[in-house]
Amino acid sequence: MRAWERPEIVSVPGESSAPWLHDTKTDSLVLAQPRDAARLYVCGITPYDATHIGHANTYLAFDTLQRVWIDAGFRVHYAQNVTDVDDPLLERATATGVDWRELAASQVELFRTDMQALSIIPPNDFVAVTEVIDEIAEAVAALRDAGLAYPVPTDDAVAGADGQIAADLYFDIAAAQANTGWTLGEESNLDLVSMLRLFAERGGDPDRLGKRDRLDPLLWRAARAGEPAWESLVGAGRPGWHIECSVIALKELGTDFTVQGGGSDLIFPHHDMSAGHAEGLSGHPLAGVYSHTGMVAYRGEKMSKSVGNLVLVSRLRARGIDPRAIRLALLDRHYRTDWEWTSSLLDEGVERLARWSAAFGAGATFGAGASGSATAIVQSLRLALRHDLDTPEALRILDHAAADTVDAPELVHRAVHALLGVEL
Repeated sequence: MRAWERPEIVSVPGESSAPWLHDTKTDSLVLAQPRDAARLYVCGITPYDATHIGHANTYLAFDTLQRVWIDAGFRVHYAQNVTDVDDPLLERATATGVDWRELAASQVELFRTDMQALSIIPPNDFVAVTEVIDEIAEAVAALRDAGLAYPVPTDDAVAGADGQIAADLYFDIAAAQANTGWTLGEESNLDLVSMLRLFAERGGDPDRLGKRDRLDPLLWRAARAGEPAWESLVGAGRPGWHIECSVIALKELGTDFTVQGGGSDLIFPHHDMSAGHAEGLSGHPLAGVYSHTGMVAYRGEKMSKSVGNLVLVSRLRARGIDPRAIRLALLDRHYRTDWEWTSSLLDEGVERLARWSAAFGAGATFGAGASGSATAIVQSLRLALRHDLDTPEALRILDHAAADTVDAPELVHRAVHALLGVEL
């Protein structure tokens, strides 16, 4: 699948190094030090109601991570999926009377446009689930053959082209824990009660009859009448949710990649289960660091498609809001915090963009007698971003510099462009 155009990333004089990043698995800051290239996987959108500010907040956080790595001299290999077949997408398509493929295609294109407007670095591999159905089916078969998956009788399944009726296939958590190095909850650190609650809230089926464990997740959904399905070596059907990311990540990045990223609502069950599937397939851990962004609220509730309290980037842009101001508004909150979007944040982003443009933009000169050292400002900026992507601190540093006089504003201009993705 085509991604979007890569923004220009300028080089900045001086030296930097790999960042320290919060790891959800260990609940600590760890050095996100690539062994060769920095390999990053960030879970992508289910393409309906794209792109809201919560989406933008997540992809901007991992854009910042990429910029810090690039500034330190690392090559980055970034992969991202698109869940272009899944229950929520199908339900929206049915409710609106639109073909699910058309809905997905239109929303993916809108997402591309928003990401490019926001100067988000695109993935090297932008992969739709519908592009890797065969690979996912092969992975499900491999888990089944290894004794890590099992069938559950499915009364409403329909026959495939071969006349056979398949069963739903589920991941066997107990078998995986007994036969691999993976343990349920090692990424999320949740207790059983919390797991069951979140599993039910986030697409799981803890009360499905025939399952060996209430938390066992679906790997392959057998074909049903009126639903999209593909013929495969595990029967006609379509993938479950978590296995898609396991397969795409292993295919594009291999095992033990540097960072697995996404919103905090993916910690459980999605990232826990994806890690279990991947270790069952490869015998190796999926990623070294698990990094998650906080949730963005609006009008008192978490911004979500189900609630409908969405602030869409495309609508802000249609109002004439400069995407750079949107980016600055988002960077004003630390990526790991939960926070609420307000129009005042956007106003502050617009004002900040104007101040910085006057101080560091084209034609800004101070020279002799300036009290601020651009080299020191850039060093402080790098230190802030290497400390768990502390963008609020980076903005405070630049606000202070913009209120002063700087000996080389063009150097600060380059740093803002390269590290924060804002060209003044």
